[in-house]
Amino acid sequence: MSTDPGTLSAERILDAAEEVLRRFGPAKATVLDVARALGVSHGSVYRHFPSKAALRSAVTERWLARMSTPLAEVATAGEPAAERLRRWLFELNRSKRRIAREDPELFDTFNLLATQLEDVVAAHLEVLAGQLAVIVADGVAAGEFDVADPALAGRAVLQATTRFHHPAHLTEWAEPVLEDDLAAVLSLLLDGLRVRPAN
Repeated sequence: MSTDPGTLSAERILDAAEEVLRRFGPAKATVLDVARALGVSHGSVYRHFPSKAALRSAVTERWLARMSTPLAEVATAGEPAAERLRRWLFELNRSKRRIAREDPELFDTFNLLATQLEDVVAAHLEVLAGQLAVIVADGVAAGEFDVADPALAGRAVLQATTRFHHPAHLTEWAEPVLEDDLAAVLSLLLDGLRVRPAN
């Protein structure tokens, strides 16, 4: 089915690019393949994305945003900070595991792309650390946490829980004790963040 180039949107192109990447993999997928899938000339695709690299970056950014956007709602919810932190970390872990289980080919494709797009991944990690910083800052304001630098603490929490969300640990995500391990790490993190009673 062909697409009218005049109605071609960036979102339609990104949808097609995702399907092309799933079908051919990042090594073989081309802008021409995306254009063919849409029934347009490759020039129509280039009007939205000036290069293959720009298209790959955009489709990877969108894929990563699928994980970070729902987490933003958790970060700003009305619950106590400790509960939000728990929900945020478990949701990140479960969403990564769900995607890897339900669409392993696409997960592997985007994991490979992410290793080639360090700036896109760095921006994504900044978003995640920023969400954690919001939770920590709210905990400080509410008297739950005693932290001098919420931004630094947010980055530290993200780094301390790498095993539970970084694709390099994919083979460990099927372990039956994984969520128990995450709960144990979270307990230690919360103990370090909480206000200490006065002596």
